[in-house]
Amino acid sequence: MSIKKREDIAVQYKWNLEDMYKGSELWEADFEQTKVLMQGIESYRGRLGESPETLAKVLDLLEELERKTEKLYVYAKMRRDEDNANASCQVLFERIENLSVQLGSATSFIVPEIISNPEERIRAFIAENEQLKIYEHYFDELMRQKPHILSEKEERLLAMAADLSMASGNIFSMLNNADIKFALIKDEEGKELELTKGRYGRFMESSDRRVRKEAFEALYASYSKLKNTLAATLSSSVRKDIFYARARNYPSALEAALDGDNVSPKVYERLIDSVHNNIDLMYKYIEIRKKILGLAELHMYDIYTPLVKEYRMEIPYEKAKEIVVEALEPLGEEYVSVLQQGLAGGWIDVYENEGKTSGAYSWGCYESHPYVLLNYDNKLDDLFTLAHEMGHSMHSYYSNRNQPHLYSHYSIFVAEVASTVNESLLIDYLLKNCRESQEKLYLLNHYLEQFRGTVFRQTMFAEFERIIHDEVEKGGALNPETLSNIYRELNRFYYGPQMVLDQEIDMEWSRIPHFYSAFYVYKYATGFSAATALKEQILHGGTAALERYLEFLKSGSSDYPVNLLQKAGVDLNSPEPVDTALKYFSRLLKEVEEII
Repeated sequence: MSIKKREDIAVQYKWNLEDMYKGSELWEADFEQTKVLMQGIESYRGRLGESPETLAKVLDLLEELERKTEKLYVYAKMRRDEDNANASCQVLFERIENLSVQLGSATSFIVPEIISNPEERIRAFIAENEQLKIYEHYFDELMRQKPHILSEKEERLLAMAADLSMASGNIFSMLNNADIKFALIKDEEGKELELTKGRYGRFMESSDRRVRKEAFEALYASYSKLKNTLAATLSSSVRKDIFYARARNYPSALEAALDGDNVSPKVYERLIDSVHNNIDLMYKYIEIRKKILGLAELHMYDIYTPLVKEYRMEIPYEKAKEIVVEALEPLGEEYVSVLQQGLAGGWIDVYENEGKTSGAYSWGCYESHPYVLLNYDNKLDDLFTLAHEMGHSMHSYYSNRNQPHLYSHYSIFVAEVASTVNESLLIDYLLKNCRESQEKLYLLNHYLEQFRGTVFRQTMFAEFERIIHDEVEKGGALNPETLSNIYRELNRFYYGPQMVLDQEIDMEWSRIPHFYSAFYVYKYATGFSAATALKEQILHGGTAALERYLEFLKSGSSDYPVNLLQKAGVDLNSPEPVDTALKYFSRLLKEVEEII
């Protein structure tokens, strides 16, 4: 059975990008207008300190340019994601990517000019001009980052090099989504099926160990054939991170990455330390899994199969929508009403098709409603993915409608909070409504796997990123053997003595897209921890707790992310949220032990 082509997917299961641009001619018109506006910004060079009116005008023009470019970029990228092999979509995306680089170059003088003025002058401008008051937090952030902002010429040079900096990630994306091919394997009934990344998850959940093993080996065999190329792309990405950190006067790539959120490296280190200190919980989970499955040896391909072999949840997409709506009712009538609008059509691209980007995401622009990419395959995991991505989308919906464009993009540091609150509410709903112990065990297993994947696994990823960046910063090199050896030792620590470390898993580093967005993945673990605390407050803290949470969704980037979470009721400057989440994991393990 081959994967469907794009045109064979029913229209109600495709997102409606015409809600952004009803035709290509409108996209082209915006593209041309953006080029014209870019030419006009040059007239402000050297004048940003002359008056508050001039400063307000250039910032307003910059916002208009960024809004237009964002819309053009999002549309073109999502068109390409529909089918990465579509040549016309590749060209469209390359054009706007090039224009984005040109915009960065054309506007690169603005920030250096602003910070070249004494802070007192900028404060006086704000007091004199009502239009500038909205930029107060923006100016605060510029002054905070002043030591890392370079001269006008240097900023322009870095902006011109932005296109080159995207190369490693773009090459990996094309290899991973368009060019890589996998072998045929036999399913549980002996039918030959093409292995795809979308089907891989289903095969790994199979109760037939032969299917799991064949899928596991086939997937990594394909990546192993490209190991030298993939090591080169990842190494290039790491070197890019280090180059930009050093260019901006940061001691390390880690500090450079975290400073954008005004987050201390201690938060990163504290996460790893907390997980290390509680790693015995992971070992206990592995021991329980091995015991329930009745295996003499537990392999890496045994991690995802449900603990209840005879119990399988098949959840069609239409049913999944109903479940998500009911599970999220604690978030209030308004939230649920908007959620239902999004689920009704136009927001979501549901099913896998040939050439479509793998995985899932939520995206969109300021003028559009949010969009969600899925590769839905009727699994319980896909139900959780739907709730997760709609959490992102609802966060964007509230932020876009309550903040100016300047502050509408919430920080990546808090991006996983809203999505994980939804997942946490969903598991509570499912556990509350399950009627038998086998179903409860199945659900507990799924959530423990979510926890393992989000807290333990993402922390392992975070530690891997720290190690490989440290290695290069010390003058070392990254090749397939080095990367695989580092990854193997981390797996040995995180999974413990009960796990057989199959050689194939050493290559897992080669297929993780997030490694091309430096020091991103730790935010999944911190976000999960914060979400666990917020969910409890929403369920048990009354109207005030819900209002605090909804205010958090509306806040965008109007304050620093740690401050926004503190206002919502969670302090990530302390180890308490991560430790509390790990205690919750421990309680769930005890519930599993009681059932078995």
